[in-house]
Amino acid sequence: MDANALLQEIKLKAIRSGGSGGQHVNKVATKVELTFDVAGSKVLTSKEKERIIHQLAPRLTKDHVLILQAEATRSQYRNKELAIKRFLRLLENALRIEKKRKKTKPSKSSIEKRLDKKKRDALKKKSRRRPELE
Repeated sequence: MDANALLQEIKLKAIRSGGSGGQHVNKVATKVELTFDVAGSKVLTSKEKERIIHQLAPRLTKDHVLILQAEATRSQYRNKELAIKRFLRLLENALRIEKKRKKTKPSKSSIEKRLDKKKRDALKKKSRRRPELE
């Protein structure tokens, strides 16, 4: 995955942030919206596209377009940086292939320790009961 080539394919748009605010929020477009067309990307291979579409399915539109918004700061420039970092991290995580877990058996000593602790706990609880009258 070539990050610089991917950044050429994204579209950034500055829009007004919503919510309450003062005079500043009503006249300045600091919120940044990043869009990336996964299906139409020329940088990604077909396998990478499939994997991204599968992994990020809930975040994609019907046309396989990823839309991210950043409005954490009052600076448009910093919001652009945040959106780009989040975008690259998302793609990196989607393309990462997890190693399969190898099944292992517990060691003999760990089994013995577990059983010994169970016996001790059972004795402890048994000693809390009322003594039986004969």
